[in-house]
Amino acid sequence: MSDVAIIDYGLCNLDSIRRAIEECGGAPLVTNDPGDLDTCDRIVLPGVGSFARAMANLRAAGLDEALVRCVRDDGIPILGICLGMQLLAEHGTEGGDTEGLGLIGGRVERLTPHAKERVPHIGWNDLELAAPSPLFDGIAPGTDFYFVHSHRLVGPEDERLATVDYCGTTVAAAGRDHIMAVQFHPEKSQTSGFHLLRNFLGYRC
Repeated sequence: MSDVAIIDYGLCNLDSIRRAIEECGGAPLVTNDPGDLDTCDRIVLPGVGSFARAMANLRAAGLDEALVRCVRDDGIPILGICLGMQLLAEHGTEGGDTEGLGLIGGRVERLTPHAKERVPHIGWNDLELAAPSPLFDGIAPGTDFYFVHSHRLVGPEDERLATVDYCGTTVAAAGRDHIMAVQFHPEKSQTSGFHLLRNFLGYRC
């Protein structure tokens, strides 16, 4: 069983991801204490809301430095979800240009809708897998996941794991090695989402 720190920085209801982690075989600890990160096998950074406010909350709690140290220096696997994915990037534009955690490359920008598309992007969309990743082991291309977001990561192609056809080609998953991030909500994506969470819990560096 993996001990999983779920980061609480005050911007989202964490019950659904906590329950999902439990059901997938993990032992979740919802925390805003940087010291707790050292006691866990892996980290989940969820979230909804504003990039700038989220980063301000992480910094106020000392969680930004703790996350970078644990992930970059100590090699603890991390999964960013929705806003949590965006916070792993270098910069975000929501709420003013703001420096992110810099664990993956790129910046986060508002979606620009095409004809008949709406922002925020809400609903089920199928993924196009862009690169092999243990996060998607056993998950077929074209599998649907549930999205709720108004911004997207614009990052380097060599960190792109999956895309979705919405507002053009939008990054749906990104990362490298033990750093993993998804724009969709696996905890709300039923069987496929729980499969992905089990892949993350079972990942070994």
